[in-house]
Amino acid sequence: MPEIKFFRYIGVIGWLQYIISILHAGDGMDLFWQYAALWLSALTSATILPGTSEAGLAALVYTSPHAWLPALIVATIGNVIGSMISYGMGRLLPEKYQPNERVQEKLQRFGPWMLVLAWVPIVGDALPIAAGWLRLNVWLSLLALLLGKAGRYAVVVWLALQAV
Repeated sequence: MPEIKFFRYIGVIGWLQYIISILHAGDGMDLFWQYAALWLSALTSATILPGTSEAGLAALVYTSPHAWLPALIVATIGNVIGSMISYGMGRLLPEKYQPNERVQEKLQRFGPWMLVLAWVPIVGDALPIAAGWLRLNVWLSLLALLLGKAGRYAVVVWLALQAV
């Protein structure tokens, strides 16, 4: 019954389950729920909500070293989506207030590439909001976020694999 299988994969959890089953077939639902928890942790960690996605990623890789690549992908996607939510929230802020000339000069010089540092604690949560507020290019912002967050999680995965 392919129709039932298709409808089972509708929605975020179903979509994640489908992607993970392609990336890592045969590990069962336990690993799926670990990925789902990691994705949610990564998503909330990228917003103004507190989160501990690095610890979750390291724990998953430490306990399932063979699953490092899907874990890296899931954490990166969740974290980038969370930052893009913050970017969208910034877009909702009124445009009439502008930063001083010094800040504007730095933004023009570095632009969306400042978002590579959006993973930095405390300051990093505000960067995507500021990028949205200043109407920085959404696609370059997305690319910079993806590079920065994937790089940070790659280091976490590498460290966790060294501990195994």
